[in-house]
Amino acid sequence: MKRIAIIEDNPDNLMLAEAILSPSFDIVSFENGPDALSALPDLNVDVVLLDISLPRMDGVAVLESIRRDERLKNLPVIALTAHAMVGDREKYLAKGFDEYFTKPIVDFNALIALVQRMIDQVG
Repeated sequence: MKRIAIIEDNPDNLMLAEAILSPSFDIVSFENGPDALSALPDLNVDVVLLDISLPRMDGVAVLESIRRDERLKNLPVIALTAHAMVGDREKYLAKGFDEYFTKPIVDFNALIALVQRMIDQVG
């Protein structure tokens, strides 16, 4: 089973994402970036769902650290964010995210399909 890391500080959003994805994927979750960054190299994760607004270290800074790490730099990272204004998708893709998905999560099947597509692209 493919493994997904979810980095999300809101317990309700995390619980919903886990409920949606856990039937199809093995889930590991983190409430903040530093904890995730210390654990990710050893977890053999296939995709990361990364909240933008995190305590201690925002999602963009977490992504920058992932991209600098030789062991993680090719890991697909999906921005999971409530930032859903016109232009936000392009802004976050330009910062190096592989994909973008908005919260609140309302289309469960779209999230599952997006995660699966990211896994399939990596092979």
